[in-house]
Amino acid sequence: MFQIRKAVPSDTPVIFDLIKKLAVYEKLEDDVITSVEELQENIFSKSFAKVLMAEEDRKPVGFALYFYNFSTFVGKPGIYLEDLFVEPEYRGKGYGKALLIALAKIAKEEDCGRFEWSVLDWNTPSIEFYKALGAKPMDEWTVFRLDAAGIANLSEK
Repeated sequence: MFQIRKAVPSDTPVIFDLIKKLAVYEKLEDDVITSVEELQENIFSKSFAKVLMAEEDRKPVGFALYFYNFSTFVGKPGIYLEDLFVEPEYRGKGYGKALLIALAKIAKEEDCGRFEWSVLDWNTPSIEFYKALGAKPMDEWTVFRLDAAGIANLSEK
C-alpha cells in the first residue's frame, strides 16, 4: 500500500536524508550545503517550496520538491520540479510516476501553464522515463546559474 501526501514540518529530517541520497545518485554530494533547520525554515516557515512524500506502508520512500514560477509568454504560473527521488529499492513500483501525476493534478487545479524540470544529460533512465510520460526535452535552452559567490559578486557591481 502506498500513498502520496503533502509533507509536514516533522518530515524535514527525512526530506534532508532523501536530498543527500539524491545528491549521491547525481554525483553531487559535495553540493549539499543546507541543513535540516534551513530546509524547515525555507519550506515550511517561509513557504519557498512545497514537498510531496511517497510512502509505502507509512514508510517514506521518495519525495518531490517543487515551487511556483511564472511564464510571461503564457501569462500564468507554472510548477517547477526541483527534485524527484525514489529510493533505489522502491523504483519500478510506480512511485515516481505517482509523484509526477500528483504534481500534474496540482498544476491543472491551479491553472498552471507549464510544469517543468531539469535532468542531468547522463541520466538516460530518467530521460526515457520522462519522455514515456509525454514530457519533451527543451534542447534549445541552456541553463545558467549563479551560486552564492556569483550572486555576491554580481550584486556588488
